[in-house]
Amino acid sequence: MWNKIFSQLNLIRFGLAIISVAVILLILPRADHQSFSFEENQPWKYPLLTADFDTPILRDSASARKMRDSIDRVFVPFVRRDVAAEKANITKFANLLENYSSPTERSLLVKLLRNVYSKGVLDSKLYENVASRGNHDLRLVEDSSGNARSVVTINAAEMLSPGRAYAKIDSTFMAETQGGEGKTSPEIRKALGMCLTPNIMIDSVADARYRSQEYLNVNGALGVIKKGQRIVDRGEIINPQIFTILNTYLEMMASRQSDTRSHTYFILGQALYIIIVYLLLYFFMSLYRSRFFSNVRQMMFLMSFITLFVVFSIVMSEYMANGIYLVPFAAVPVIILVFFDSRTAIFALLVTILISTLVAVYQFQFIMMELCVGLAATFSIRQLSRRSQLLRTAIVSFLAYVVSYFAMCLLTEGNLSTFAPRMMALFAINSVILSFAYILILIIEKLFGFTSTVTLVELSDINSPLLRRLAEEAPGTFQHSMQVSTLAAEAARAIGANTTLVRTGALYHDIGKMKSPIFFTENQHGVNPHAGLDPETSAHKIISHVTDGLAMASKEKLPQVIRSFITEHHGRGITKYFYNTAVNDNPDKVIDKEKFQYPGPNPHSKETAILMMADSVEAASRSLKDFTPEAIGNLVDRIIDSQIADGLLKEAPISFRDVETVKDTFKKRLSTIYHSRVVYPEMNRDTATAEARILENKEKV
Repeated sequence: MWNKIFSQLNLIRFGLAIISVAVILLILPRADHQSFSFEENQPWKYPLLTADFDTPILRDSASARKMRDSIDRVFVPFVRRDVAAEKANITKFANLLENYSSPTERSLLVKLLRNVYSKGVLDSKLYENVASRGNHDLRLVEDSSGNARSVVTINAAEMLSPGRAYAKIDSTFMAETQGGEGKTSPEIRKALGMCLTPNIMIDSVADARYRSQEYLNVNGALGVIKKGQRIVDRGEIINPQIFTILNTYLEMMASRQSDTRSHTYFILGQALYIIIVYLLLYFFMSLYRSRFFSNVRQMMFLMSFITLFVVFSIVMSEYMANGIYLVPFAAVPVIILVFFDSRTAIFALLVTILISTLVAVYQFQFIMMELCVGLAATFSIRQLSRRSQLLRTAIVSFLAYVVSYFAMCLLTEGNLSTFAPRMMALFAINSVILSFAYILILIIEKLFGFTSTVTLVELSDINSPLLRRLAEEAPGTFQHSMQVSTLAAEAARAIGANTTLVRTGALYHDIGKMKSPIFFTENQHGVNPHAGLDPETSAHKIISHVTDGLAMASKEKLPQVIRSFITEHHGRGITKYFYNTAVNDNPDKVIDKEKFQYPGPNPHSKETAILMMADSVEAASRSLKDFTPEAIGNLVDRIIDSQIADGLLKEAPISFRDVETVKDTFKKRLSTIYHSRVVYPEMNRDTATAEARILENKEKV
């Protein structure tokens, strides 16, 4: 039991599912809430948004900025006096003047500097602030005993900026020393510039603390939006107040995500959701499509295709507004239909849409529209055989998008107020992308070794080089292949098998006869080369057309699915004519049966089983002398019943009911081909003479 559960095939299936889930989780957005894109003074384009938690109502940015500006205009700054810097500058100034001035000048200059510092020197920004206010007050923070600090309001009307203090000292010095007619020496000016720095400056700690207290009225909440209460509804214009509330709500939402446990639970929920959807796909495949489920290559393609499509839809939704509607989800069933069947295609579409819903904005609308479009595309292209069919499917998809979008607008709003013409452009682009799915089909064929119906149709063209060569080198075999192709295709259609595959495989099943066409009855014209050969050699010549055909198919790079028709159309059957001849010619000798046996294998599909029956029946029908329905019916029953008795069809997934349907189809088709002809009567001589005389008289007239 455990060996069966942990078989290599099951481990591969499990690995595919784990990789797919991991890739999708890695690319999914990390937010545990829906992301929004909105602008001020623009309508809200999402459904009704309600608060998941209590959200404060703050002032909008314009109002808050206006109130802060008002507070800044009347706010009295907190300053401190740098006494140490003041004393150091005075001492430094006195020392610099020793070499450039007289004692009297030096004493006057130091006095002027000390006088300016005693009144206060402000930095330029603070000076402009004082000058711009109605009052000239400043709040001076003074250190008291211990760590206590006191605040004293001072008048800064007489305080100067460094530039104005410099100008005042310079003008006063010239007036008192030179009668206002002299000029201060460059050395004194330079020393004054070096030592004149502000001694009254902003106390950043106290100023920030008291200013923030003033801002409390600005930053404080005007009210609260309770949990579950409406924030904004679809179509509502986002005014500055709503814009601020939305930003506050999203900021609080983001801060709540910092809770690691909550974030882990969210990712776990996403993983469980994806796993459940993939499990549904696995159950469907194992119960109803076991032949696909047991094929590693087909399961690898199915899982990787769905996963990559989901990843593409996530990327488009994250980096483009409504970008998810540019993803051609209808291509999923169309492409899978080419390589699988309609039920698998529809289920794959459902899985892709359900996982992509994780990033859809309007989830109900998204599921409804994409399902409608995907199903419409699937129904419009039952079997892709021509590239032009994709154009028709693209048009059908566009119409399905438009109709379903109108329906969803009417359903959600009761009118067309939310109808957006831009969506029509997205749907049109989506449909155009869908029409290029043919390129993707070709890529998938190369990567996974599949064969699409389009490729089969191209191969079935009798003007292809290999079939044209068959018609030239072995015309009888070519005609036989054409008849078998028609016969097998009719039978395949009757039991629901792949008609295109059977028709194409039948055209190529005997290409190996081109190597020695004369050894096959349909190419002989009176001369039989087997007459001079022993039965074993003749059997080898006949059997070799299978291996020769396989070599030609490999050289021409025919798909594997076509090669199976070459190897399986005789299965492990025996060349009975030559085997029976050998037995009859050697009654006392044991004949090795394997020397007269085809290499096989026996048919493993409905299509190759149909070809085996059609090939034998068509060849045997050429030997009939009586083409009555009874004779044809007996021939068909005898040939196919003998194949069943020999066990040649036991490995093919074909039922007894299917076999009976195939028999009936062959009988009807052969009866039509070999139906009795009406014998045309010959004209009486007297009548011919009379007609000639009438024509002669007409010419004379």
